Amino acid sequence: MANINNNLEYINEEAKKNPSDFILKCEKRFENIIGDIAERIENEKGREIVMLAGPSSAGKTTTAKKLCEALNKKGIKTYVLSLDDFYLNRSDIPYLPDGTQDYETVDALDLDCFTECVNRLLKGETVNNPIYDFVTGKRSETEFNEITLGQEDIVIIEGLHALNPVITEKIQGKLLKIYINVSSRIYDNKGNIILNKRNMRFVRRMTRDYKFRASSVERTYQLWKNVTAGEDKYLFPYRDNADIKVNTIHLYEPCVLKSQALPLLSESEISKEYREDVKKLCKALEKFEDIDISLVPEDSLLREFLGQ
Repeated sequence: MANINNNLEYINEEAKKNPSDFILKCEKRFENIIGDIAERIENEKGREIVMLAGPSSAGKTTTAKKLCEALNKKGIKTYVLSLDDFYLNRSDIPYLPDGTQDYETVDALDLDCFTECVNRLLKGETVNNPIYDFVTGKRSETEFNEITLGQEDIVIIEGLHALNPVITEKIQGKLLKIYINVSSRIYDNKGNIILNKRNMRFVRRMTRDYKFRASSVERTYQLWKNVTAGEDKYLFPYRDNADIKVNTIHLYEPCVLKSQALPLLSESEISKEYREDVKKLCKALEKFEDIDISLVPEDSLLREFLGQ
């Protein structure tokens, strides 16, 4: 991963001096990473499966989309599949000891269906891949994602479990494994951690959940414990299986997200067990200069959490 200046004072200086240039610099760094991966795939040639894994709010959806676009621009026909579309029907999702359903476990996926679909794709067959309806908790009975892979076509499969050997070892073809995450903390000049990696992903997710999933801050906190436990168990042990690791941090993001996150954190009804964490998070975000959300490019990875 390329070195970045993940220092509070540097971030604030850039945000005050010229926020547009700062944003451009951060976006360019990420675009260059995507371009390098696309070039590597182009040079390898041949039908290939790209497995793209990362924890919650790392930016898997946008990263997969951007890589797909970069490859298509090179004349390499590329498709994106989400492992989420291979969830079992809601009634068949395993349960945790506390009685809640465990959507983080690899066993929540229909692994037989996934394996059959991918291996048929690698043989050049036309496959109607499922589309999961999260409203009904079932796969759609009328909509499918029809794909036929040509000799040099690519399919990108993104999801929490995309590096899990339970999945990858059943695929009978060439794989390129990519792991993405917010992989840098933000420090001050004294070496104190201002925001850690999970802090930044939580702020991304909280903002997105409120905007797009009608989910309260309280609800995001309630889910976060199981989400991170699932990452610890089903993702992080396999991150070193990746051929490529990508740091999806955009250094200007705390300056933009604070305007969305602070009102949510300070104005929401929060249970006692989360209040101390809320205080710490608010205190950290208040240290950053403001950058207007309108300056964020429409195709930025951060738009996955901010919206247009």
